[in-house]
Amino acid sequence: MSWYQELAKAREQEPKTYRSASTATLTVRRPTTTQRMIILPARGLRAPTGGALPAAARNWLTQLSPGVSRRHSAGGASVTVKLLDAVHEDGAKLVEMTPDAVTALRAVQPGLRIVPEVFYYPAVQIPFAEHRPAATGGGMRSVKVTVTSGAGGAPIKDVMVIAFTDFDAREGDQGTTSASGSVTLRIPARIKRFQRIYAYPEIAYWGRLRKNAAVAATIDLPLTPIDLTYVDCVRHFYGAGGPTDGSKVKVAIIDSGIALSHPDLTVAGGECTIPGESPSAYGPDGGPHGSHVAGIVAAHGVGPAGIGGVAPAAELYSFRVFGSGEGASNYSIIKAIDRAVALGCDLINMSLGGGPRDTALEAAIGDAYLAGTVCIVAAGNDYRQPVSVPAAYQLSVAVSASGRKGTFPSGTTAAGDVASPYGTDRKDFVAAFTNTGSELDVTGPGVGVISTVPGGYAIMGGTSMACPAVTGLTARLLAQPANAAALNGARDESRSNTIVEMLLHSCKKLGFGPSYEGLGLPRG
Repeated sequence: MSWYQELAKAREQEPKTYRSASTATLTVRRPTTTQRMIILPARGLRAPTGGALPAAARNWLTQLSPGVSRRHSAGGASVTVKLLDAVHEDGAKLVEMTPDAVTALRAVQPGLRIVPEVFYYPAVQIPFAEHRPAATGGGMRSVKVTVTSGAGGAPIKDVMVIAFTDFDAREGDQGTTSASGSVTLRIPARIKRFQRIYAYPEIAYWGRLRKNAAVAATIDLPLTPIDLTYVDCVRHFYGAGGPTDGSKVKVAIIDSGIALSHPDLTVAGGECTIPGESPSAYGPDGGPHGSHVAGIVAAHGVGPAGIGGVAPAAELYSFRVFGSGEGASNYSIIKAIDRAVALGCDLINMSLGGGPRDTALEAAIGDAYLAGTVCIVAAGNDYRQPVSVPAAYQLSVAVSASGRKGTFPSGTTAAGDVASPYGTDRKDFVAAFTNTGSELDVTGPGVGVISTVPGGYAIMGGTSMACPAVTGLTARLLAQPANAAALNGARDESRSNTIVEMLLHSCKKLGFGPSYEGLGLPRG
């Protein structure tokens, strides 16, 4: 099963408790018997020293043992809690408890916070079909879509094909090509044209978009092979990173893991923070997304056989929070943020998002900021909906996505992302999918981006790609001699303020307006 197919199935199968659009989803699991919750101190992820948290609450947190159910009573109320994982002995805990126990815990320990475990998804731009149109007489018909290489005609497997009969309503059908390069889709016989047909290959090729395509028994989609010397939007705006760009800057990638054996990537360390999995499993077990993000920041390859990122000398740390075809829980993410800070990371890239405010994640980002580590976060791909969580938090740097005409081949999936408003230079545009709003800090190039994936190179688009472009540019700036005091300074709130000011003062307005680009495109 391809990664795109796994992602589509995960979004279909999870109960969508909160949803703002088709491509950014937060899921809240609410079982009828027990549920997973995060227990937090009154502030932050860890109980502060010096009496700010009552001794009873601190002791209650430290007495929880992994995998063991404990009963706690006070004032006539009792709570049974099973500890699943812990960020700190006296800090954030992932527990299992009944809904009644959640209510009773307030009486047992009123100084603690209880937050539901919720799930986030990569902020990569994939407009999945959400439902099939009704037949309404005339029955259904089969359409065979064949995907081949535009250089030789060889069939291409594991390509996600999405055919929309109504794009705005997300009506259509989708599937993944077999070894023969084909997939059969089912649509009502009454429909004569597809509004859009997308083909998303996992590796080696640009995707394909056909608009207003006549329905036929067989539809052929030839794909363009990737040329690693091609100037995509990231390379247009930021050029090729120099060999020392980003030197001594540590960048955490909280994502699906980074390819550990890719010739263009060097991973200095990291951790898998998914409960029940090995902490050392921080490779790409959660799919190619994290490797693509990492390559935008700090790939160190050289064309034509390799590719370079924005800050090739930056040190990459992989924190895997996504499993295979699964969302990432807020617990895994807050633990990853905590571990990244402990390892001395200067910047944290978070190409994920969706949903309402989340106390646990906001606390973790705040703790990181106070420790001198800045979180740079994708704004989400909800087609101009408000900036998603966690990018919307005040202490996050929120990144929208923009693009430029001429930085992707015609007829590719990126062509579907061109939309107004256009910039002062009319070739610049705001990506159709990007979220917008007053919470935005900056915009970054995120339409049709070439980067590293396990086993090679691929094209992806989304605020997921704009975010690491900005993270890489921040690393490039931070490594410059003029900013040595910030790089080497005390790790505190003042340091974070200096890094954010450095980034924001570098921005150049593209002419979209602040609700689309914040202060503009960072440069340096």
